[in-house]
Amino acid sequence: MSSSSSSNSAAAPAPSPLLSLPGAVAAEAPDEGVAAHYGDLFKEQRALADGTGFVDLSHRGVVTVSGQDRLSWLHLLLTQHVEQLPPGQATEALILSANGHIEQALQLVDDGATVWMHTEPGKQGELISYLESMRFFYRVEIADRTPDVAVVHLPAGSIAEVPAGVLAVRETSYGRDLFLPRGELRDFAASHGPAVGVLAYEALRVEERRPRLGMETDHRTIPHEVGWIGSAVHLEKGCYRGQETVARVHNLGKPPRRLVFLHLDGSEVRLPVHGDAVRLAAAGLEGRQIGFVTTSARHHELGPIALALVKRNVDPDAQLIVGPDATAAAQEIVVTP
Repeated sequence: MSSSSSSNSAAAPAPSPLLSLPGAVAAEAPDEGVAAHYGDLFKEQRALADGTGFVDLSHRGVVTVSGQDRLSWLHLLLTQHVEQLPPGQATEALILSANGHIEQALQLVDDGATVWMHTEPGKQGELISYLESMRFFYRVEIADRTPDVAVVHLPAGSIAEVPAGVLAVRETSYGRDLFLPRGELRDFAASHGPAVGVLAYEALRVEERRPRLGMETDHRTIPHEVGWIGSAVHLEKGCYRGQETVARVHNLGKPPRRLVFLHLDGSEVRLPVHGDAVRLAAAGLEGRQIGFVTTSARHHELGPIALALVKRNVDPDAQLIVGPDATAAAQEIVVTP
């Protein structure tokens, strides 16, 4: 599909056919279209932790860039150093605004002819629109593959061989993302189960302190605040939009906020939700808000846990309270003050 015929629309793919599997419960925003779980959240978490099962991520946007100039061109646009990216080597990258705020977070791999990337559900149209606006005279072809390609995640330690028919593989320390024809989801599930819902996947993501666009980020988040420096931002390259902010904050060492990991009081029934206020425990519910919850989860070993963004100067040893129920929370450093 040539770039001239790429669509900038971000129509959501049809709900996953795996929602018809026994026990499947549909996920809520931002993960509509796939299963939250299949009846046993903790069993599904343990399966992932043990290297078995797979996660249906077919709601995520899939975009490809092919053509002779694909890597040198993307190198100019992304925060990551991809100009000499070897085939099969997974990486992640960001697209920033002119002020250095995060607009896109991309999980990508090059197969030697095409860069395959997946992004947050519904973000592919915005991504393609930006890429098209920057194409100029470069020999690249941009395509929205979301309608015909699905992403599934296999945990680290799972099957060694890549199943036949897979279009691309992105392998990381925490697992393997497969790009496969959307029409083969049912057959894949039949031979590579058990299916695991996105709630289990999210719980392990929180445990691993990995940020997610739209959850750990808002309209003013910069990469330093959430720990994407290094993994998604290469500090020895320039030439991309927002690079001046990245360099300035890196040199000053003072991002306005920082990501923290929270151990929540296990006696509480209600988990805090995205956006719930974080306050200093000593000040109580009347105290000034010093941050907000980004993602919370029930973990099969750690109990209730969460990630949160707090002001940079909050004492790392301070006890915090979260949400309208004043749930007690102890913090662990993710991004150093």
